[in-house]
Amino acid sequence: MDAVTYPQEEVISFVMAYLIPLRIDVSDESAYENFHAFWTPTLAIIDTHGHEIQRVIGFYQPVELLATLCLGIAKARLSDGDHDTAEVQLSRLLDQFPESGMIPEAIFFRGVNRYKMKNDPVQLKQAYEKLTADYPDSPWTKRAAPYRLI
Repeated sequence: MDAVTYPQEEVISFVMAYLIPLRIDVSDESAYENFHAFWTPTLAIIDTHGHEIQRVIGFYQPVELLATLCLGIAKARLSDGDHDTAEVQLSRLLDQFPESGMIPEAIFFRGVNRYKMKNDPVQLKQAYEKLTADYPDSPWTKRAAPYRLI
């Protein structure tokens, strides 16, 4: 990704605005062991408590990487209880990257986030209905299937 994805201005700007990047030298085997990285590139999004929230392995085009980073940040903020920031990142992903493979997962977690924000289970059912309508074969639709009963 060094040659194609990382040098893109939009990727650089996003990373600098929303993340604290840390690069581990591939020759440092102990670092790889600590992060359980078995292939390169491996990107991990870690929340403020040091818990890994999202892992990306392998090459991503810039647009797909940005969508994935939005999702990872949203999940990290959701983990920390910052629902407003999670909502902003999920909205960014859904609005700016509508062709991304991350969309079904973003819809799922948007339902979870909105449920937690409003304590309203209807938010989960609405996420399931959107997934069923737009992504019927997605694994995220299957994971949301219990929400149809709400």
